[in-house]
This record gives sequence, structure tokens and C-alpha cells, in this order.
Amino acid sequence: MGRPDAEDSDHSGAGLLPLLLRALAATAVAGALVAAFLAPIAVGAGTLMTRATTSAGAAGADILDARPAAATVMTDATGEPMALLYRRYRLPVGPEGIADAMKDAIVAIEDRRFYEHDGVDPRGLARAVASNASQGTPLEGQGASTITMQYVKNQRLYVLADTPQERRAATADTLGRKLTEVRLAQRVEDRLGKDAILARYLDLVYFGRGAYGVEAAARTWFGTTADALTVPQAALLAGMVRAPGNYDPIDEPEAARARRDQVLAAMTEVGSLTPAEAEAARAAPLGVVPDPAVPDGGCAAARQGTGFFCQEVVDRLAAAGLDVAAGGYTIRTTLDPRVTARAREAAEDAVDEDSGVAEAVAVVAPESDRRPVLALAANRTHGADAAAGETLLPITTAPLRGAGSVYKIFTAAAALEQGLVTLDSELDVPDSYTSTAFDDAGEDYTVENLGSADDEMTLQRALAESPNTPFVALLDRLGSVDPVVDVARRLGLRATLAAPAPDGRPRSEWVRDAEQASFTLGPDPTSPLDLANVAATITAGGTWCPTTLVTQVTDRAGRDVTPPTPACERAVSPGVASQLREGLSEDHVDGTAEDAADDAGWGRSMIGKTGTTQRSTSAAFVGATDRYAGAVMAFSLDEPAPVCVDPVRTCSDGDLTGGSAPAETWFDLMTPLHRGSGATADDDGDQDED
Repeated sequence: MGRPDAEDSDHSGAGLLPLLLRALAATAVAGALVAAFLAPIAVGAGTLMTRATTSAGAAGADILDARPAAATVMTDATGEPMALLYRRYRLPVGPEGIADAMKDAIVAIEDRRFYEHDGVDPRGLARAVASNASQGTPLEGQGASTITMQYVKNQRLYVLADTPQERRAATADTLGRKLTEVRLAQRVEDRLGKDAILARYLDLVYFGRGAYGVEAAARTWFGTTADALTVPQAALLAGMVRAPGNYDPIDEPEAARARRDQVLAAMTEVGSLTPAEAEAARAAPLGVVPDPAVPDGGCAAARQGTGFFCQEVVDRLAAAGLDVAAGGYTIRTTLDPRVTARAREAAEDAVDEDSGVAEAVAVVAPESDRRPVLALAANRTHGADAAAGETLLPITTAPLRGAGSVYKIFTAAAALEQGLVTLDSELDVPDSYTSTAFDDAGEDYTVENLGSADDEMTLQRALAESPNTPFVALLDRLGSVDPVVDVARRLGLRATLAAPAPDGRPRSEWVRDAEQASFTLGPDPTSPLDLANVAATITAGGTWCPTTLVTQVTDRAGRDVTPPTPACERAVSPGVASQLREGLSEDHVDGTAEDAADDAGWGRSMIGKTGTTQRSTSAAFVGATDRYAGAVMAFSLDEPAPVCVDPVRTCSDGDLTGGSAPAETWFDLMTPLHRGSGATADDDGDQDED
């Protein structure tokens, strides 16, 4: 029987009541019994139907529009999957993605008149009402629920119900609830074709072992896809829908086989199979995989080395309003698998995971119109098993420890912007210096150099050799920490300076209000990703761009739902950027990173800067070429503690510096990535422009 057109259908309470009464009268119920309860039903059904119509009207749009939670697939930049994210393992497919055998099997066993009715089977509904009235049997029995009505019920229960009260209402064994489902089922039939309804139903139901929907079930039970299911496979799955635990083919193989054969018999009865085809299917083994289980989900189960990147993507998309674990999205990220693998390998080679020290690596592409993140890696794995060296801390992106003298970049940039110095300006370098403009909680603020240095040096040499005293003196000339904080934010320390200080205010406000002169020496917690972006901004001619981890997000319908990305900004003038680039070009040649660069055989032009905090509790190296900008930070993971090298570990008297493990990791990472490309250094160490 063809489905009536929407405009010709009478699905009001007035239309459904005669339908129900006619169906009741047509059932094979004793005449006296029918007479006994027809009258009360006739009196009460009108009121119930009016309520049901009102309830259906309120829920109708949601029934059609709300979609069940589905798994999200995250891929790297090449399109290869790297993580599966879900609250329920469901992989939506349309009608074309489901084998005909599966459609035939579910119709035969659940609703053999599915293609004939318009969402309601009057005879089955009447039998259920009569049985409920006379014997108190549940309304679900006697064929009362068509596939469309089951879809409506499951949609209300598992997708729309948010409160215990709503869940109870969706399962209440009452005629009112059943009539609401009748009304909603007919509304669904008005809007969707039979194939779409069947696909939605098969997408919604549970098949056991954590598999929701037919695609997840096909993969979990048979290691195949829903469009490739064979007749015996489809019959087994169709038989599980009513009670997945009772018909689990691993735990209850005999019951599962009997139920499968029951489905095959039903398929023969309705003409979906010939007797010979059914016999062949009955002879087939159950054929499930030995250990059926849904794949591990979440960023802790992401492809090796990608967990930190995955979590940052999830966090950013959540902030943009996307429920990644339920939305059924496809997320294509900017992660470069080659760069990521090399970054993780370099970090693991430098620092053992059981050393008590974390080494975090961030790499971005220093483009002038966008800033894709290529890698977020570490010597640790993203996960909750601390004994196995895992951590859930966002060590590659969050500001956790200081970056040390890397921050001298910002003091130099502020002074260059204001015209106080040039790269060739000679700076005094006393062994000790007491600030003339800043104090330390009412006491003199005095700094000393680590090791010996010439009495005077140019700003460019100071950036390479990194003495402390000339930079505090330069801050005195600026007269305030404000311009240094401002240029640091503009160059890329956005998340770092927005993070809460001890009093809850943004770190930038804390530093400004305290006139914290030590800011120039970098004790404040710093994001490795922010540092990488600082190097990228300088390399890109002074243009800051927000770091992006996502190329595109599409929903389950294929629509582009990628959150917008803020525009790039001019951070510093091209002239200042050029001076910074030149000023940072000597660190790897005859500065604090020279040994690490030499050991790696590095001979390429770049910018770079090391940093070390007091007591060597953390250290950093940031550097960039025209192809890659990267930052490496090493620090004690649990609590601030001194870190020693050879091997890297926590200790009582630290000797970690930015020129040791962090710089060594940076060059170990970047050297193979640059083979066969780019400019190289002259023999005397002077750098050619890229």
C-alpha cells in the first residue's frame, strides 16, 4: 500500500480515533470483550488523542531534526585517521550504505508490513490495546510498534530525553504514550521516505558490545561495513535488536543461532529469500570476529604521538560550540605526520619518559597569511597512566613553566620599536646590575650574569650570548614593563599572557601592575606553542597569525561547519621584524646554541634563542627557518625542581640550559626536515639571506 500524501492524510485526533475503533472491532477478540472495553476507549481516546496530538506537536520537529550521538573521525593533514572520538560508538550511514540483506532482515522480523502502512499498523495496535485492557499485557507486544514507531520511541528516549522525567515519559506503558508515538510516527512518514526511515532506525538501535547503529555493528561483529553484510550476517544482527545481550553470539551462541534462523525463516515467509537461499544461510557459521570490541576512543587512544595535538583540537572546537564526541564530524587537521613523528622521536631521544622531566615540542609553519600547527609532540604520551609515563597535562600548549632568557627578545623588540637602540648599539655588561627604575617587593632588584662576559657588547651579540645585566638596564631605559609585555603579546604570547596569574587576573595585568622587571628574564609560565608562534611572527616579517590546527570540519551531512579563524595582524613593523631576524641570527653560530648546532651538522640560516630559568627548573629553545618555526621546552613535570643533563633528570643542583637538551632536540628535529633545501651558512659563519 502506498503511503498517502501529506496533504491528503488525516492524522488529527479526530482522524485517528475512528481508525483505532475500526481496528479494534476488526480484531479476533470475543464480541463481549470488545463491547466491554470499546465504550470506555471511545470516551477516553478522544481526550487521550487530543493530549497526544499536543505532545506530538511539541516534539515533532525535534523527532525529525535531532540526530543521535555519533563518532567523530579526526585525520591528519593527509586525510589519514588519527583519532576516533565518541560517547557512543555510532557511525552514521545513509540508505545507500546499508546492504539490501540488512534491510530485508529487519523488516521481516520487526515489521513485515513496513512498506504497506503509513507508520501505524492498526491491527497490531488494536491487538495490543485489547490485550492491555483485558490482561494487562504491555502495549509493546502484539505487533503494536512498527519500525517507524520504534524509531520514534528510541529517538525520544535516547536522543531527546534530558531528564529522568522525560525518560520515564518516553517508556511509560500507557495508551497516551502509545498514541503520542502514533501521531509522531505518522508525522515522520509524512516527511521521510521508507528508505530514509529504515536507515535512521538502523542507525539508532543498539547491537551490543558498545556498537550503536548498523555500521558500527558490522565493523564490531564482522570486521566489515554495513553495505557489505551478507544474508546470514544481516539476519544475526537483525535478531539482536530486541535483546542484544540475550543473543550475543559470543556469550550465547546457541540462542544467537536460533534467533538468526528465526529471522531467516521470517525472510522466507515474506519472500525476501527463497527456501534454498535460507537453507544455505542457516548452514553458515555465525562468523563473528574472535574478540568483538569497539575501537578505543578519545585522544588518549589517538595514533602514536598525536594525543596532545588531538586534545588541543577538541578543546578549541568545544570552545567554538562543537560537541566533538557526539557530533559525528569529520575533522581534517593541519598535523604533518612526518614532522610529528620526527618531533616525538627527537624528544624521546633527548629525555626519557621516566626521568621526571617533560620535553614538549611545538612546530608551526611561518606563513604570512595563516599559521598551521604541524606538530605538538613530547617525550610523554597523552594519557592517564602516570606510571607508564603518560600525562593529561597539555604540556605542549599550556603555560606551565618559564622560558627564561627567550623573553629578552621582547625587551629588545620594545627598545628597537622606540628607537632606543640598534643592533649595533654597544651595551654595558657588568657582572652585576641593580635596577634604577624597578624594585623587588620594596627591595633593590639586582641581577647577575651566569658565567663571564665581555664588559661591552652589541645588542646583537647580547642576544646571542644572553647576559642578564644589559637587558635589565635596557628595561630601565624603557621606564616601564608595559611596552615589553605589549610587544610580547603582539608577537605571539597570547595564551601565555591571558592565562590566570596567582590572583586570578590575566598574567599580563599581573606583570604590568607589579612592574615586574624580571619579566625580561622569563620566569613566567609560557606556552611552547606560543613560543613557536613568536618565532613564526618574526620570520613572517612581523605578521602575527593565530595558530590553526584545523583545516576543515564537516558534519554528518557533509556540510562545512569549520569555526571561523581570526584574521592575521601586523605585530611589528617590517623594519623591526627584519632587525629581530638579524639580531637572532647568531645564537647557533657562536652563541649559546652553538654546540647543539655543530653536533647536528647544522649549516643553514635561521633565527634562534635559548632560555634557562633559575635553578635550571626549566629551559627552552625557540628557532625558525623560512619553512618551520619551532619551540622546545624541558622542565620538571610534577613540581618545579632542578633538572640535570647527561642524562636529563630531576636532581638537587641543576645544570640544564636552553642550549643543552632543548636546543639539541630542536636541531635533531629540524636537520632531517631541511635536508636538500634552503640556504646554508658560509664557512665563516656569516648567514646568507633565505
